[in-house]
Amino acid sequence: MSGGITYRKELIVVVLLASSVFAITLHACKQAASEVAMHSPTPDEALSGGDATVFDASVNAFALPVPGLSDQDELIFFVGNSFFNQNWVQSPSSTKARDGLGPHFNAKSCSGCHFKDGRGQPPATVGQLSEGFLIRLSIPGSDAHGAPLPDPIYGGQFQDHAIDAAKAEGSYEIIWEEISGTYPDGQPYTLRKPKIQFFDLQYGPMAENNLISPRVAPQMIGLGLLEAIAEQDILKAADEQDANGDGISGRPNYVWNVIENKKQLGRFGWKANEPTLLQQISGAFNGDIGITTSIFSDQHISAYQQELKALPDGGKPEMPDDDLQKLHLYCATLAVPARRNVEQTAVQKGKLLFEKIGCTSCHLPNAQTGTHPLFAVLNNQTIHPYTDLLLHDMGEGLADGRPDFLATGNEWRTPPLWGIGLFQTVNKHTFYLHDGRARNIEEAILWHGGEAGTVKAAFMQLDAEQRQQLIRFLESL
Repeated sequence: MSGGITYRKELIVVVLLASSVFAITLHACKQAASEVAMHSPTPDEALSGGDATVFDASVNAFALPVPGLSDQDELIFFVGNSFFNQNWVQSPSSTKARDGLGPHFNAKSCSGCHFKDGRGQPPATVGQLSEGFLIRLSIPGSDAHGAPLPDPIYGGQFQDHAIDAAKAEGSYEIIWEEISGTYPDGQPYTLRKPKIQFFDLQYGPMAENNLISPRVAPQMIGLGLLEAIAEQDILKAADEQDANGDGISGRPNYVWNVIENKKQLGRFGWKANEPTLLQQISGAFNGDIGITTSIFSDQHISAYQQELKALPDGGKPEMPDDDLQKLHLYCATLAVPARRNVEQTAVQKGKLLFEKIGCTSCHLPNAQTGTHPLFAVLNNQTIHPYTDLLLHDMGEGLADGRPDFLATGNEWRTPPLWGIGLFQTVNKHTFYLHDGRARNIEEAILWHGGEAGTVKAAFMQLDAEQRQQLIRFLESL
């Protein structure tokens, strides 16, 4: 009897052990399956621009048309590309379709700021022709439409180059202040902050209360897609009074549409100060290259620069509407490159960390386009721009102190993140933020303050491996 009892006890023990092993194995399998699911990309994750995505990670990644253009629109796209890339020359010239440069300017072509349709950078030396860097100027106050008031002599934009018959407004240099810090785990870091110093001013001193804001040119991809997002969908993310208590108070900028003569939601520019892509393009032609259009026909010659009015121009306007429309189509239908390495575990872990620490409160991963007024190929696309197109207070560290319509000196539009991992490939640099101060993605994160202060603090609390995973995710965009 005792032997039988012993056998049954041993059998019970074996059964219990087997059951435990099975339960542990089942739990491990479920956990492994959960981990696989957690770190697996969604079916459309690589398609940043929906159907307007191209699979190209080369130096030309930002320069391709969206798939699906008609044969006629594709032809117009390549004509627009020529207007974007070819230099303008001073008048008079035998090149009638490209004369009218200046008299003051920052670049001779659109690609002079957006090389390969990409991102600009701060000049490395004094007097270097701008590679997508300019300086906004204004004095306190606003005009009848809410726009910043220009400097009485130098206008709303400092132009450090001029045609042969004129003198440039002056020169400037960037003095970089180094700022050191340390992560909680002891790893040191260094940031840099620009200070602009003007000299050789040719038309007298600037206003004593001048407000100065350096800017770099952003990448050109996906602009038509952003324009196609319905206004009500953008406003859904606005929370000006922080009703949900998450510390994020995104709000819209309402700006003046000079084409339609009314106020409208701002979508483009570092402070969301332009309502439409066509107005943004026309303003850049006028301010950056000195080319007039039917939208901006003024050369902005101040009372202190009257001799410039006698110089020859390239016609009135210097860029006809037909050519401007071709350029508009080109800029609106530049495709978004697909993400890379989305299947890598480190990238997927970084994506989860990006969400966990709160980055997606402003950098919204998903958006849906509605109906674009001109380009149907952009309609009804699920896109992943990682922006809400709203203004956010980014703190004193990034503040330029220069209001722009409703945007305060501390506020900036959330920039789209698509394409940021390709800057090195396309433009041979990794300068980020509105003035190019951040030398890499990590420094850009560490400059976040204001509404993003808690997110930055959470990033700093991550260990070194986790921080690198989050950066790996951003590099995949």
